[in-house]
Amino acid sequence: MSKPLKYVPTEREQGFLDSVQNAKYNREITKGIEKFLSGDVPQDMLSFYSKDELDALVSLEGSERDVQKRMPVKITRHYFEQAKNSVPMQVLIKASPKETFDLDGAEDPGKQMDYSPVEGLIHKYELGLIYVASTCSAHCRFCYREELIAKKEVTRPDGTVAPKGLAQIHEIVPYIKEHNRLVAENGGRHPETGREKLREILMSGGDPMVLGNKNIAQWLSALAEAGIENIRIGTKELAFYPDRFDDAFMDMLDKFHKIYPEISLRVMIHFNHPDEFLQKDIEGNYIDHPGGGLKWLENTHTAVKRLRSRNWINIDNQAPIIKDINNDADALRIMQRELKRNGVENHYFFCGRDIVGHKAFNVPIEEAWRILNESQKGLSGVEAHARLSITHYKGKTEVAAVTNEAIPGLPGAENGVVIFKLLRSGADAPDRCKVTIVGRNPEAIWFSGYDDRVLYDEAELYAMYGIDLKNDIKAA
Repeated sequence: MSKPLKYVPTEREQGFLDSVQNAKYNREITKGIEKFLSGDVPQDMLSFYSKDELDALVSLEGSERDVQKRMPVKITRHYFEQAKNSVPMQVLIKASPKETFDLDGAEDPGKQMDYSPVEGLIHKYELGLIYVASTCSAHCRFCYREELIAKKEVTRPDGTVAPKGLAQIHEIVPYIKEHNRLVAENGGRHPETGREKLREILMSGGDPMVLGNKNIAQWLSALAEAGIENIRIGTKELAFYPDRFDDAFMDMLDKFHKIYPEISLRVMIHFNHPDEFLQKDIEGNYIDHPGGGLKWLENTHTAVKRLRSRNWINIDNQAPIIKDINNDADALRIMQRELKRNGVENHYFFCGRDIVGHKAFNVPIEEAWRILNESQKGLSGVEAHARLSITHYKGKTEVAAVTNEAIPGLPGAENGVVIFKLLRSGADAPDRCKVTIVGRNPEAIWFSGYDDRVLYDEAELYAMYGIDLKNDIKAA
């Protein structure tokens, strides 16, 4: 398939792009530990890191345990204003030597490069994910894309080693069109992969919302012209800089909808903790709203209302459960309740991924399940939609159940079992909804923690580890 050197918009597309206006944003971003060391930050930010904390970070510079090399430090003024009164938010945004105490982890979490037919595109599931930005307004220390943000080299399936690149419109659009052409000519399935039509794209990165309106508009219109029906925008900007969702951005979305009315948009947001969007009183308590629920930060609430006022836009929240940030059932309960009350769906909670340094962040799998289960007590059925997922190389895997008692007659289940269900299987989803059962290990923070206690592996989650128990109960 030949690829054009330059993407040429259609007449309809160009008309839309000509109508879009960029806007200027002052996120007041502070980058790097050096700013805090030199005192080149606003007066009220000087105490954000203690002298001992800064000394510990500086002592690691230039070594293999250099924390900033693992993930650059970056924070917006808006996030700082909330974080200075929130310990969980401080843990999320502040660099710590613990991140590099143990550098175990995958250079390419989820083996995404195995499913990258075009640079910057991951076509692992029925939808495609495209990297359109390589940074965010601020940087979460536990970032699942630390290899992209920090521009680390990764080994690709062909043996070459290079950093992950960003998607380019002139390469992505031809891929989509060619894939869908072959699907249409083959009765609804791709002749080689068995996949159906590529109809949904997630714009990710990094954060697409760091791009200008014109750049976002280019992607939206190009994807629509290519035949994509549903477009997702993955962003944490509602937490980092909610003023980004301003009149100029909403005007661009409205113009896009007018020209492409059949395309649905879904904004995939990322709140980790209710402190990121709720107001507090001087004693640190959330404030009751006279009309019900709790009071939000005004600019964050305004941004959500702007999005929700358009019936062709949906908002979903998803977040990992991370040590010392949101491994708190009460906080998660408040967050789920407030999000749903304001029109935001609770999509996924994740167990931590096996990024480099993941042992500093991951909550044990069984503990994460307990926390989420406890958090959903007292929620209504629609408030408690979120499931707990852990991203295996084969696909998103739900932690479906954890039992507390022995299962009579089942060797290895003396302390109970964990049941994994493969929610989303890669490629043409041959193993979707198959299960794996393992004996409990309260210390396990990744699948490998159950290597020696696999009881049943219909989903073949452990086949890659040389454990072949498909359809067999582990012998006594």
